[in-house]
Amino acid sequence: MNLYPAIDLKDGNCVRLLRGEMDAATVFNTDPADQALAFKNAGFERLHLVDLNGAFAGKPVNAKAVEKILGVTGVPTQLGGGIRDLATIEMWLSKGLSRVILGTIALRDPELVKAACKEFPGAIAVGIDARGGMVAVEGWAETSETSALDLARKFEDARVEVIIYTDIDRDGALQGVNVEATRDLAAAISIPVIASGGVASIVDIEKLLAVKESGIEGVIIGRALYDGRIDPAAALDLVRRENA
Repeated sequence: MNLYPAIDLKDGNCVRLLRGEMDAATVFNTDPADQALAFKNAGFERLHLVDLNGAFAGKPVNAKAVEKILGVTGVPTQLGGGIRDLATIEMWLSKGLSRVILGTIALRDPELVKAACKEFPGAIAVGIDARGGMVAVEGWAETSETSALDLARKFEDARVEVIIYTDIDRDGALQGVNVEATRDLAAAISIPVIASGGVASIVDIEKLLAVKESGIEGVIIGRALYDGRIDPAAALDLVRRENA
């Protein structure tokens, strides 16, 4: 299982939201590249980025911040937010991203996701953000009538690299990751799943490790790292020992 420290970008800053509310943003670093380098120096080998403004605008907004992060870290990095066509996918991958995350467009146009997987094998993730088990899109501003599982099943044969499952109700709230829902989704599909939303302590990582055989590839950690509730060295050591 892998650990992905999260850097959410809003107006060029590194922030954390509470349950996806843009008005409930806490700025943790005005220099996202500095934050990314701190995560790398702490021992993290991967990064998870979200262009929050881009998710609402439907196009990249925090491109300069992302490019600067890629320039200083050199670690495998995935990005979501405002990526809704093949040209944007190609642009980001050419700049050094290892994986792009397709969220809103995965619900709106599943065929585009399948086409992207063929054109960019190994580089496409699908972000499924759920509120009450139902998929939310447009920066989580709209909740659809499609369940997370039904959407995930549409990509079973598309060669999607990974699905990132976020429980919106827990995101940024430090209430604990939704282990059961994540495990059930991972067990029901053949695509690996990354857990996201609500990680509050190292106990959440332990709980996910206990069910990783269901198909859980990793976990995204946000506010708990910024608040100091999770010690990077302890979390990394735990995962290394379990993976060994």
